[in-house]
Amino acid sequence: MSLRLRLASWWMPRFMKAREIERIRSSTFAALDQLLEEHAPGALVTGGDAHGRRLEGLRAAMAQGHRRRVEALIRSMGRENAIPLGRSALFPVGEALGRDARRRLGVGETRRELLQAAGVMYDILGIEFTVSTGPEGDRLVVSRCALSSHYSRDVCAILSAVDEGAVSGLNPGAKMLFREHLTDEAPRCIASISMEEAG
Repeated sequence: MSLRLRLASWWMPRFMKAREIERIRSSTFAALDQLLEEHAPGALVTGGDAHGRRLEGLRAAMAQGHRRRVEALIRSMGRENAIPLGRSALFPVGEALGRDARRRLGVGETRRELLQAAGVMYDILGIEFTVSTGPEGDRLVVSRCALSSHYSRDVCAILSAVDEGAVSGLNPGAKMLFREHLTDEAPRCIASISMEEAG
């Protein structure tokens, strides 16, 4: 395991977390804004994106901006069209964020390093999780998510594609898929993680 990954998983200063939240906010907003421009021009009322100074405020402002954009898309296109379109647009955003984190943290090919790097990314977002291993692979269980109180079920359905893409970006042989969400009134978010065996 690289020293960079080990250090980041142990401690990251607030200014670095704030910078990473801004990186995620910027790339996810850009993808959603492009969808709105293409499929629902004029649907989003501009000027409503607040910015906090503390990490909690930055996360909340990002999550509220996600919600406004997803709700505008759904109002214009309907859930049945907006959700798959949004997921398709945001998965590659997550992949790019994951690849960037992989490079900057020096993430290797092992399951342990993948989960360690995912832990770093989730800590930045105020998300706590555990991973258990069973016969069908790994199961990621989110017990606390700082974004969930600002998200609706539909927002979470779309934005979880960023997380799924990030895991594939951290390790091209890994796949993650959410099966339950806190915003569906489930007690926890649950995702399955699988990794291809190294050839």
